[in-house]
Amino acid sequence: MFSYDEFTTRNIGFVNAQEQARLRDARVFVCGVGGMGDAAIQSLARAGVEQFAIADIDSFEVSNFNRQVFADLDSAGLDKAEATAQRLRRINPGIRLEVLGAEWQHKLDELLPRYPVVINGMDDIVACIDLYRRAQRHGASVIDAYTSPLPSVTLVGPQALRPEQRLGFASVGRDPADLDATTRAECFLREVEYVLVHSSTVRHIDLAVARDLVAGKRKRMSFAPMVITTGNLMAFEAIKLILGRTPLADARGYFFNPWRMRVERPMPWPLALPRRLLVRAFLRKMLRG
Repeated sequence: MFSYDEFTTRNIGFVNAQEQARLRDARVFVCGVGGMGDAAIQSLARAGVEQFAIADIDSFEVSNFNRQVFADLDSAGLDKAEATAQRLRRINPGIRLEVLGAEWQHKLDELLPRYPVVINGMDDIVACIDLYRRAQRHGASVIDAYTSPLPSVTLVGPQALRPEQRLGFASVGRDPADLDATTRAECFLREVEYVLVHSSTVRHIDLAVARDLVAGKRKRMSFAPMVITTGNLMAFEAIKLILGRTPLADARGYFFNPWRMRVERPMPWPLALPRRLLVRAFLRKMLRG
């Protein structure tokens, strides 16, 4: 009963028949199929991409229901990667999947040569650093997002600076496995600093909650419209990369502010420097408080 041509017939017009064939043949690796990752992979699967590797180490739980598109009463308690695979096969029974758990980190040198487009849905700094380094080695592009309450997206090609270099992480030149908790927290703080400097994030969050987040006292904030919008922005960048269309994102990325309906792009560093000094003072005061 299932026909790929019928399944994708309403895509034509947004893409042409040749581009639809390229989407069908594309290979995408999604590591982390929670909030952003499963929103991105659902859109890519419905767009007609048929070849994925998916990886996750967690199971769906009730706290995921507020934002993760495949999290519900039917999937609660199930392995995220396996449950996601089941749902994707119900969208397109011809889809081809490699489903991975915790072993995925040891298979990157095998996966990345075969999957040149990577969507990073993780929030593990150590694993992310390793992923980016190996992606550069194998010529893969990584689509990612910032830790921000505003939807954002970055596209880091093989020739671009790694995020750890661009954001000034203390991990540069070190084995990611050797990073202690203090160093990992410092890396996270550098990303938060970047977000506050280059976006209007501070106007759209509860600062008391943000203080506990930065101090490591609570989990990251997540809100369905933000998370799912971010996943779809990531899917769009993957589609443009696959089709050879001009990307909107680059290694520095952009933020989309749905409260004010505008795109916020990072400022040039000479203009950002005074704000960076203010943000650093703000973060120090916040952490002391």
